[in-house]
Amino acid sequence: MPILALLSSLLAAVVIFALPETSHRLRTLVNLLAALLKLGIVAVMTWGVFQGIDFSVSFTMLPGVRFMLRADALAMLFAGLSALLWLLTTIYAVGYLEDSPNRSRFFGFFSLCVASTMGIALAGNLFTFFLFYEMLTLSTYPLVVHRGTEKALQAGRNYIIYTLGGGVVLLLGIAWLHGLAGDLAFRETGHFQGSDPALHGQLTLIFVVLIAGLGVKAGMFPVHGWLPQAMVAPAPVSALLHAVAVVKAGAFGIVRVVYDIYGIDFAFALGLLQPLAWLAAFTILYGSVRALTQIDLKRRLAFSTISQVSYIILGVTLFGPIGTVGGLVHLLHQGIMKITLFFCAGNYAETLGVHRVDELDGAGARMPATSAAFTLAVLGMIGVPPLAGFVTKWVLGTGALAASMEWVILVLLLSSLLNAAYFLPIVYRLWFSPVVAPWPAERRWGRLETSAWLLWPPLVTTLMLILVGLLAATAFSPLSWARLIVVRMYLP
Repeated sequence: MPILALLSSLLAAVVIFALPETSHRLRTLVNLLAALLKLGIVAVMTWGVFQGIDFSVSFTMLPGVRFMLRADALAMLFAGLSALLWLLTTIYAVGYLEDSPNRSRFFGFFSLCVASTMGIALAGNLFTFFLFYEMLTLSTYPLVVHRGTEKALQAGRNYIIYTLGGGVVLLLGIAWLHGLAGDLAFRETGHFQGSDPALHGQLTLIFVVLIAGLGVKAGMFPVHGWLPQAMVAPAPVSALLHAVAVVKAGAFGIVRVVYDIYGIDFAFALGLLQPLAWLAAFTILYGSVRALTQIDLKRRLAFSTISQVSYIILGVTLFGPIGTVGGLVHLLHQGIMKITLFFCAGNYAETLGVHRVDELDGAGARMPATSAAFTLAVLGMIGVPPLAGFVTKWVLGTGALAASMEWVILVLLLSSLLNAAYFLPIVYRLWFSPVVAPWPAERRWGRLETSAWLLWPPLVTTLMLILVGLLAATAFSPLSWARLIVVRMYLP
């Protein structure tokens, strides 16, 4: 099953690369069938993991080094997010790139990107994780530079320098750890509890190196600079980078290192969690402050991502099960809210030619469904109940109190206030400011406010961000799955 989850995208990429540019319908059909197949495979594995079935593949690639795929509860949280949102992003991308050149190239690398993300989710050890982590870098670069403009190429150069640099640092940490302890599979309690105290100094340095390498893709301060610049990419790529693939890969890797390599108890005993918590808190506030000054809508959303993804890392560092639940559930909640915002930003750009915040005056009347979706996602980001973001912040706050880290409550409150400060003026412009000038490049799609391909995905994700908040206490919610992870994996 893990191999099938990868092949559903890899084979689709091969077929799409081979298709002529004019095969629009066949390419769309291959994209959608592959996305649906992947979602079905992931759903089956998720149900199996819930029932206690083991899905794993392992073989030796080099002496002492194994290629290992394994579906555990944590893997399925990330894999489920990727499979579900990728289907919606594929639908959106088909409409967004309707009149664009080089669509076979775009969707081919798009499929490679989802295969890489699925490999990261299902990786069973650091070596396998690293292979797919770097494959993700190489497959997303052509998407960032897709438009081929000088601005896009410059953003691509910065992206590749940052992410490949982070990959080199990560490889250094993995090689150092391998030399010290051998090939370590991801294990619920980690590997170093009760280890020789003489190794603690080296293990501390290796932890710092691993987090530094992973922190690049996670957009942590001070290695976040590539993320706002990459916003020259098409809107589906921006949604991909921020909600599903790249930044989540970094945050997911940090979770794996803290829990499945070091073990939360050992990481706490070494004093590694407190500095990581401070860095995550600073990144949360820094990203929000920088978002306040951005006029370009997608850059404002990019700095918001820098802030929001660090909630996941902050939850990991709250020593205790409740904080872990909050961090893990935000991995999914943030993805749903942020992909909604980027879908809406893409709709404004494609339908009205609007890219700046100060050009959105009166857009709510022209595009009411898109603007309603944007507004609800904004309220979720701020933490208004009963939406997804409120659930995250409530659980994180409870976890902070349980861990006697009361200062985290202040960080969450300040972050929510800053979220309101940079998001609510946009909402005001959408609904209450009059139109003062013609739209820069308005297009009409008959009776709908925009293309149906562009309209339905954000409406679906908006419904999701409402439901995961309203139904958080049910047995099938993301919050319940995060609790299952904690009970099954981190509280054996």
